[in-house]
Amino acid sequence: MMDARETKLAEIRQRLKELLVENLNLQDVTVEQISDDSPLFGGDIGLDSLDAVEIVVILQRHFGVEIKDMDIGRRVFQSIRVLAEYIYEKTNP
Repeated sequence: MMDARETKLAEIRQRLKELLVENLNLQDVTVEQISDDSPLFGGDIGLDSLDAVEIVVILQRHFGVEIKDMDIGRRVFQSIRVLAEYIYEKTNP
């Protein structure tokens, strides 16, 4: 059985996938096709640097999380799983 943290992380991962599909111009990509561990950039999804800027806006608008440092951005934009962990840490101090 999942604990509260894992349940919340699963919700964040699902919401992130939905937001990416809704807000980025992803051709023929569905929420179900986005793996939690697939690389966001250079992987199946094929995001580029313009998408990274849009993701920063999405994070701020929907989760209240800011990424001002691109070193942090590079680290947390590895995958949906890593990004969800970052959001969880920032929103559950």
